[in-house]
Amino acid sequence: MSECSLILLGRISGVHGVKGWLKVYSYTRPIEGILAYRDWILSKAGQHAQTIVIADARVQGRGLQVKLENIDSRTDAELLIGYDIHIERAQLPETVDGECYWIDLIGLSVQTEQGVLLGEIKQIMETGANDVLVVQGDRERLIPYVVDHYVKSIDLENGMMTVDWDAEF
Repeated sequence: MSECSLILLGRISGVHGVKGWLKVYSYTRPIEGILAYRDWILSKAGQHAQTIVIADARVQGRGLQVKLENIDSRTDAELLIGYDIHIERAQLPETVDGECYWIDLIGLSVQTEQGVLLGEIKQIMETGANDVLVVQGDRERLIPYVVDHYVKSIDLENGMMTVDWDAEF
């Protein structure tokens, strides 16, 4: 299992009750999307990754509560606070033509239709209207992720995105 084959989906943020239930902060949208993957790989800086299995889960308000196999007490659960939740890249469903995962866009070079290199996608921000690409080059640019309007093409094989964007903006 290599680091680059892992996809970060969330983090264990706390405990709930005395029977080993955990509070989970999900990076997926919708938040319960993380529950589609029953085998998680937990990791924390300086510690070995471990694979765990979800025994039960529930949506609680705007958060998630998860019960893991072999975690049966609050004390056991507290040891997992702060662990990142990953899955293997191979667990993601295949995309159809024209679709990609956000993780595939991070690191792509971004150029204008005129061939001016703007920089590299460092992150993608979720907003109410549309997602926004954070492109770092000679300066940071925020480009709306609107396919066929601003985003003209995505070439994952060559690591390039072409956008309709004024290089001076």
